Amino acid sequence: MKNIELSEMLGQLRKQDLRKSDFEGRRSLCNIHGMKAPVTRLDYCQYLLVSQINYTLTNFADHCERFSHDAINRYLRGERITPRLVWEQVRGHVVATAQGYLVFDDTVLDKSASLAIELVRRQYSGNAHAVIKGIGVVTCVYVNPDLDQFWLIDYRLYDPTGDGHGKLDHVHEMLINIVHQKRLPFYAVLMDTWYATKDLMVFIESLRKVYYCPLKDNRQVDDSDGQRPYGRVDALSWRKPEVAHGKRIKIKGFPKDHKVRLFRVEVSTHHTDWIVTNDSTQNSTKATQEVCGFRWKIEQLHRESKQLTGLERCQCRKARIQRNHIGCAFLVWVRLKELARQTGQTVYQLKHGLLDDYLIQQLKNPSINMRFA
Repeated sequence: MKNIELSEMLGQLRKQDLRKSDFEGRRSLCNIHGMKAPVTRLDYCQYLLVSQINYTLTNFADHCERFSHDAINRYLRGERITPRLVWEQVRGHVVATAQGYLVFDDTVLDKSASLAIELVRRQYSGNAHAVIKGIGVVTCVYVNPDLDQFWLIDYRLYDPTGDGHGKLDHVHEMLINIVHQKRLPFYAVLMDTWYATKDLMVFIESLRKVYYCPLKDNRQVDDSDGQRPYGRVDALSWRKPEVAHGKRIKIKGFPKDHKVRLFRVEVSTHHTDWIVTNDSTQNSTKATQEVCGFRWKIEQLHRESKQLTGLERCQCRKARIQRNHIGCAFLVWVRLKELARQTGQTVYQLKHGLLDDYLIQQLKNPSINMRFA
């Protein structure tokens, strides 16, 4: 079969019944008699895009006669999906601004029920609020606050045994890449407490950029210009003007004259964030809270990619397959997000809309007919 004919047939296939894969049992969606083709990146991403619950290789093979489980496995073992490839798919959609924010955080892909999967290690999961077995992923999103839009622009897998890099190393590396390779303009870096370290904060300052990040309750600080010993940040006393406008403090371990501004942000009745920033223009607790609110965009990325792309569902043992699956899942999220912007829908509406199409089709032409005795 000529390549052009194969391409046309694949295009027709994807436009037709591919969206019904999770609901027609073991019926093939790729029933093209006699045609054989290797599994491609597009094929695997299309599967992750349309599948609703089951994201295993077995399920893919069961619903596509062209591909065996072994063929899909071979593809994932031979492919090399990298963060750079994901960036190449994203870069044309990013609306950059000098007022942009970089948000860094990590998430753990839960592998608690799995055995002998490479890259899996015991680590703390904020989602589970416990130490679990999983694969750590450090991500970076770019936020345009004026448009209230965000894009995944980089990520790294946490594999200290394999590459010797900790999560802070990955953030440092991604920052260098964004400044010198991607050359994206941005105003501030938003991070979680884990990343509020002296080395990283000083490095961001060396880039002449601003950071906002919360401190842990027990972080040692001084608000007395050396008149009193260091104490826990959550034990500081606050005058009324300081509650509204913040106060200057020194964090223990920082250079002698290095001070930052601290804001007490009441997140809820039982939770307070202690936000520090080197932004010399910031003197409003309310404005600080608004800036830090953009940090939750990265939580949205983690939640959506886990729920809609099968990000943490791959059970294959090899590290290369895990890396490629994660990369493909992020590519699918990027595609869903862009379609959502174009159509004015949410990514959930787009994904679950496939169920609507299936229901409409089944009501018109049911695969199983209802009958009464």
